Amino acid sequence: MAVDFKEYGRRMEKTLDHLSEEFGAVRAGRANAKVLDRITVEYYGSETPLNGVATISSPDARTLVIQPWDTKILKDIAKAIQMSDLGINPQNDGRVIRLTFPQLTEDRRKELVKQVKKYAEEAKVAMRNIRRDGMDYVKKLKKNSEITEDDQKKAEKDLQDLLDKYIKKVDEALAAKEKELMAI
Repeated sequence: MAVDFKEYGRRMEKTLDHLSEEFGAVRAGRANAKVLDRITVEYYGSETPLNGVATISSPDARTLVIQPWDTKILKDIAKAIQMSDLGINPQNDGRVIRLTFPQLTEDRRKELVKQVKKYAEEAKVAMRNIRRDGMDYVKKLKKNSEITEDDQKKAEKDLQDLLDKYIKKVDEALAAKEKELMAI
């Protein structure tokens, strides 16, 4: 009997998607509205994503303009941006908030590379945990005599191959993001 690992593959794929989102939020010298995706603002008593209370536009490569639909929350938006890990001071002119992204220094680039390496390592750990769950499932099947020892060995090898495939994808994504960050 072959053991079905579709669920574990889906979970690893979700982890990879999450990693892509994390990488998207790390800026590479250009203004990108994705860097604001994790910022929330208190709006009428609930935490609301920034793009749910304002229009975000990019008039040029190094500037983002945040235009809230309700100007009363300008101060809250500015405060949320300052509290985030963006490292950018928002300029509030009473109608819109401007974020000007400075040219990245060599040190800042290296910091960002460290950050994306951390994200990649977290993704690998999550994937190894998913593999462990799969291994536990296989051992349980063997213990309940639902599969033979040969089936168990094959299933464990298949799980390891699945993990290796996804770890390789993480490494490829990391290499691409590092290259993007270090490009001047």
